[in-house]
Amino acid sequence: MTLDTTRRSFLKGAAAAGAVLFIGARPDGALAAAGESTAFNPFVKIASDGTVTAIVKHVEFGQGPATGLSTLIAEEIGLRMDQITYDFAPSNAEVYNNFAFGPFQGTGGSTAMANSFQQYRTAGAAAREMLIAAAAQSWGVDASELSIEEGVVTGAGQSAPIGEFVAVAATFDAPEAPALKDPAAFKLIGNPDIRRLDSAIKGDGSAMFAMDLHLPNQMVAMIKRPEQRGGLATGFDDSAAQEVKGYIMSAVLPNSAGVAVYAESTWAAMQARDAVEVEWDLSAAETRSSDEIEAEIRAALDAEPTYNVNKSDQAATQALLDGADQVLEQSFYFPLLAHAPMEPLNCTIEATEDGGIRLHDGCQLPTGPHMALSQIFELPMEKIEIKTMLAGGSFGRRATPDADYQVEAALAFVVTDRSRPVKLVWSREDDLRSGYYRPAFGHKVKVGLDADGRIVGWDHRIAGQSIMKGTAFEAMLVHDGVDHSSVEGASDTPYQIPGAFFGLTDTEKATSTLWWRSVGHTHTAYVMEVMMDMAAKAAGQDPVAYRLSYLTGGADQDRLADVLKLATEKAGWGSAPAGHAQGVAVHKSFGSYVAEVVEVSGSAEDGVRIEKITCAVDCGLPVNPDVIKAQMEGGIGYGIGHVMRDRITLTGGAVDQYNFPDYEPLRIGDIAAIDVHIVPSAEAPTGVGEPGTPPAAPALANAIAAASDDLRVSSLPMDENGVAFA
Repeated sequence: MTLDTTRRSFLKGAAAAGAVLFIGARPDGALAAAGESTAFNPFVKIASDGTVTAIVKHVEFGQGPATGLSTLIAEEIGLRMDQITYDFAPSNAEVYNNFAFGPFQGTGGSTAMANSFQQYRTAGAAAREMLIAAAAQSWGVDASELSIEEGVVTGAGQSAPIGEFVAVAATFDAPEAPALKDPAAFKLIGNPDIRRLDSAIKGDGSAMFAMDLHLPNQMVAMIKRPEQRGGLATGFDDSAAQEVKGYIMSAVLPNSAGVAVYAESTWAAMQARDAVEVEWDLSAAETRSSDEIEAEIRAALDAEPTYNVNKSDQAATQALLDGADQVLEQSFYFPLLAHAPMEPLNCTIEATEDGGIRLHDGCQLPTGPHMALSQIFELPMEKIEIKTMLAGGSFGRRATPDADYQVEAALAFVVTDRSRPVKLVWSREDDLRSGYYRPAFGHKVKVGLDADGRIVGWDHRIAGQSIMKGTAFEAMLVHDGVDHSSVEGASDTPYQIPGAFFGLTDTEKATSTLWWRSVGHTHTAYVMEVMMDMAAKAAGQDPVAYRLSYLTGGADQDRLADVLKLATEKAGWGSAPAGHAQGVAVHKSFGSYVAEVVEVSGSAEDGVRIEKITCAVDCGLPVNPDVIKAQMEGGIGYGIGHVMRDRITLTGGAVDQYNFPDYEPLRIGDIAAIDVHIVPSAEAPTGVGEPGTPPAAPALANAIAAASDDLRVSSLPMDENGVAFA
């Protein structure tokens, strides 16, 4: 998608639906009272003591937008980072929409910085010019003589903190096109010493996550759900639950998707839920097991694809393969995966004094639940309030096409007398057994090489469960029958591959599918990079040099080549210590370019140890280098941990895994070291939350192949398919 990040996009976004840009003025025309924060525009509030609050339109679940967007405003106004704080924006898609999502407010796709960069800089610049204008008026000087440094207006022989000018400045119209700072003058943007604004509160425990909220007189609700997707509750017996201290009541949800169990505390709700016996109608429920699902996907790979993704001549590709000097063929299988954030899903819902509804939630996509709650409670949108809180991870799980857990909370609330707030809590077991999953996918690839080892044809079949089809996003994101999230990273590869054909076949969904950190790139990057490694070996060429020979002819290719060169240089490619082996992968996703080198010791048979991962990233202008490094490290760990040993399996339609003992997250000892290098750039910022994940797994796979007599792990997880880890 194209992101509208021009200066005019601020005016368009902030003044959506006909609003005007004098939003700094108070609605009643009065000046702000002492100590009161005043809105200069939808993204900037300033108090009379000079403290600036950035209104952050993206949820903070660890990826850093609270710091990043605050940095942009602080830079443009002229502040130190200790002079700015943040608050989360209310749910208002007309003002706070994500340009990448169209008319929706939300966080995802590593778009926070990409779509907000110009918007938040412009908001800060507008506030700066308003403050300077107020100071110029007060001092009787020309505004061009003044500037703001570290929260102080200076010039014309005078100086004063910005707080002295807030009340008057807020009465001015916001400038339509405020001048942005020259990047050469940046002091905060790109500064590697800037640390996260939320580190201190998370470190001392004062941060309020959605799970921490406890409203007066609230009830805790937990849902007893069917083990198989599609089952419906027809009745229940709560006689045993009535013996649990703190138990209040149970009720079948209006949509029959489960039974809500209410109690005075989370522990009581857990115990009572275990005691409730539910009658289920499983006539329409999923009954397949994982081996059946895999067999269906592999059969689809052997059949003719339903969709010709890149509209190429399939017969011509086959002719090129028939004439090749050698043909490499490999099939791959990727199992279902859970998101498994550290904070399980939860939210709290209450009635407001004016007859409305308020939802407290670490809300990733506010527009969806906002509309859903409006329909459920038959209230106008303005009567629904969503108060966004900190969330302990997501990886995509908190944004679903049907607002699943927020709807659960609403249904659990609507069947009560609404006199008490209801806090919905999912357990870890709920999250793993009743959630949404990265869909299962298979790939089958044939690569033809000539006598010199050059690629002459590439036939690539993909089969799996569509994420977008059957959802509200289908009309926007599925074109000519192709769900792009199923093939992204493969059919649009920057590699200049001749004679390429990409085909796609959708298979029946076994579970509720959902985007997972880096979405389709989770499996396409693995296949592309393992196949490129296999081709390089068959050609008798160095894997890095081989890749570089297919990265020519355009900006994408140049930027990928640059990160590949940087990562391999910093990793000491080709000079690993005795007993060590290296693997490499490079991939573009979410507008960013990432190369990774994994160095391992041992072997698949004796036990692999990951000694070091070296990463190079080009994400455009690096706004917060410290955050970027952390996100690369986190993305790498997330990708590595899942391919090492994780999968979701089904038996008779029911998920087998329960908790972290059988769906084990990455452990601190699994990777000895990660070294991240950021490419200096003046290009527009792009994503960092997800791009670190796709190259991690194939780089590990290629390192294992180098250490283990060319063992190619083509089915995941690795520890179930021939690889032991030390």
